[in-house]
Amino acid sequence: MGTDTVRERAADGAAERRREQRGWYFYDWACSVYSTSVLTVFLGPYLTSVAKAAADADGFVHPLGIPVRAGSFFAYSVSASVILSIFVMPLAGAAADRGGRKKPLLALSAYLGAAATAGMFFLDGDRYLLGGLLLIVANASLAVSMVLYNSYLPQIAPPEERDAVSSRGWAFGYAAGSLVLVANLVLYSAHDSFGVSEATAVRICLASAGVWWGVFTLIPLKRLRDRHTSGSPAGPPGGPGRGWRQLAATVREMRRQPLTLAFLLAYLVYNDGIQTVISQASVYGSEELGLDQSTLIVAVLLVQLLAVAGALGMGRLARTYGAKRIILGSLVAWTLTLTAGYFLPAGAPGWFFALAAGIGLVLGGSQALSRSLFSHLVPPGKEAEYFSAYEMSDRGMSWLGPLLFGVTYQLTGSYRDAIISLVAFFVLGFVLLARVPVRRAVRDAGNPVPARI
Repeated sequence: MGTDTVRERAADGAAERRREQRGWYFYDWACSVYSTSVLTVFLGPYLTSVAKAAADADGFVHPLGIPVRAGSFFAYSVSASVILSIFVMPLAGAAADRGGRKKPLLALSAYLGAAATAGMFFLDGDRYLLGGLLLIVANASLAVSMVLYNSYLPQIAPPEERDAVSSRGWAFGYAAGSLVLVANLVLYSAHDSFGVSEATAVRICLASAGVWWGVFTLIPLKRLRDRHTSGSPAGPPGGPGRGWRQLAATVREMRRQPLTLAFLLAYLVYNDGIQTVISQASVYGSEELGLDQSTLIVAVLLVQLLAVAGALGMGRLARTYGAKRIILGSLVAWTLTLTAGYFLPAGAPGWFFALAAGIGLVLGGSQALSRSLFSHLVPPGKEAEYFSAYEMSDRGMSWLGPLLFGVTYQLTGSYRDAIISLVAFFVLGFVLLARVPVRRAVRDAGNPVPARI
């Protein structure tokens, strides 16, 4: 084979890889609007108001006969969605690796989540149970789809590209969130001009996120390709029994990768804090600080814009200092930002915007670099199974934070006490991550060690 032919094939392979990477970015573009518009901005305050409309004289609702303070219902619903995810995500990961067909499972989970989100248009009056159900379905579907989406990263990017590719994916997501939030802000602020009520404007914003999710999912489904690897046996994925047996085998194998498990434990802890801040910040702003919805939208828009810069900037810093050091620095920043949030005065949008800026600068980078760092710790051919465990640490195990937040509020009636309780996740996560020797972990997983990690 001639030298020119080898070069041409290498160039064609690089072009195909870049095309697949660009398609991969667009799933972040598609689904991040749900995380931003629905979970972070609109659904928490709106579902809380719906629950309060259905509450008794003491301020409690009674789902399944259980007394729940209306202000805690949203946080408990998030926890329930995550617990459901724990049971579903490992099956999806095992089935994807065994069958080598991630795209059909990605399509199923994405469109189930998009449909549930679009159905939030019908959340009005005192239908708090409908809101909780749709939230549980949408959140669990997103978690499953992210298992499959993240598992493509080791296959579409060589080790030296992963920090940058992962960071660009997060940046795409935050850019989409910013764009849609601008449209949401226009509709919500001028809802009278559009001839709709404030509640209807919120329901349109919720449902439009589902439509956006469904439409733009078409791009990654077209560009990503399924492939078999040497570590993933071909064959039909089988039923739930086979999925659970494969999961059990994965868990037994992961015990032989104790450093990978140590990283997952650290990530489980600090990411639980991150996810809880994301989902509960708007409730804190509206209920404790007395800020209106327009202020919250502008604050989250600021987070989105700065998160794009933060993700790209921290990705560049990781090339010089290594991903682990940058993540540790971000956890210090999270701790300081959350502590400052406890002391924010009520009715002061300027201080809330400053808090949002601090969150935005560290949010995207801490998540993007955690994903790319973990990709180096996955044995070849086990991407979806290991990323199902990762996603359980990401969205799937992030139920302790919302539960702690909800219980703290239920016991104290103070959202300030609830928000400051989350500091423990970042402090403990820092300690656990600092103890992981990541270079040895990469070697033990059978992967080449990058110059900087």
